[in-house]
Amino acid sequence: MIIFDLKCASQGHVFEAWFGSGDDYEAQRARGLVACPVCGCGDVGKAPMAPAVPAKGNRAAEPSEAPAAELTPEKAKEMLSAMAEMQNQLLADSEHVDDRFADEARAIHLGEAEARSIHGRATREEADSLREDGIPIGTLPFPVVPGRKH
Repeated sequence: MIIFDLKCASQGHVFEAWFGSGDDYEAQRARGLVACPVCGCGDVGKAPMAPAVPAKGNRAAEPSEAPAAELTPEKAKEMLSAMAEMQNQLLADSEHVDDRFADEARAIHLGEAEARSIHGRATREEADSLREDGIPIGTLPFPVVPGRKH
């Protein structure tokens, strides 16, 4: 596993994302699967990262220099599994509206449709329009496959 600091081009939000490798990051980015979790912007690139430089061997580490717990592949799997389970719980009480997401979200916000939890697909432009109109939406961390139990 590798962790990159990423930054969206539209708002400058900086966030961390985990990938199996640098090639995985590039492949997911090319397929449009990497987006800012704050604003949904798909124009995301690597942000500058400070290298992890160990303390000199001839001096004791200060408390602020204590090494962070190492992220093992097993721990990463466990954390991703927990995130997937949280998403599954959210989806269990949510209606899948497929490509009608933007229209349904707007209708719910305007009181023209029954208030309920929904999920589906929206284009970047539709998502931006919803956010500009003050309609609260979010991006799920993992793709949703219609018809598959989540």
